[in-house]
Amino acid sequence: MHYLILNGPNLNLLGKREPEVYGHQTFGEFLAVLQERFPKATLAYYQSNHEGNLVDKIQEAGFRVQGIILNAGALTHTSIAIRDAIAAIPAPVIEVHISNVFAREAFRHHSVIAAVAKGSIVGLGLEGYALALAYLMGNSSADTV
Repeated sequence: MHYLILNGPNLNLLGKREPEVYGHQTFGEFLAVLQERFPKATLAYYQSNHEGNLVDKIQEAGFRVQGIILNAGALTHTSIAIRDAIAAIPAPVIEVHISNVFAREAFRHHSVIAAVAKGSIVGLGLEGYALALAYLMGNSSADTV
């Protein structure tokens, strides 16, 4: 089973950026752990600070993978283009946020992506990605492309 993990702006700085909010582990370090925990999953990973690149990846993968785990970062709150790309594909998308966006600034309380995502996981740190993957793997027969 093939899955795409897609991270948006500033998530390339995990482990360095605001460690009190995002922790000290890089995403590369966590990805290695995730691959060990889920050996039956084939994981592809992509990160971009550019909205159009994320849209391209969603369109490219959304017709061939069994699911996408998306942390769109700040684009969660503004990107109609990412929202529309998700709506256009058959693969289920789980929206993940490392921090609890509802305990942060008011502008982070609304997601334009949530309405087209299969579900959202917020505030559970990097473990949110593992929970999203476990869900997708457990429900792949109902949500496959």
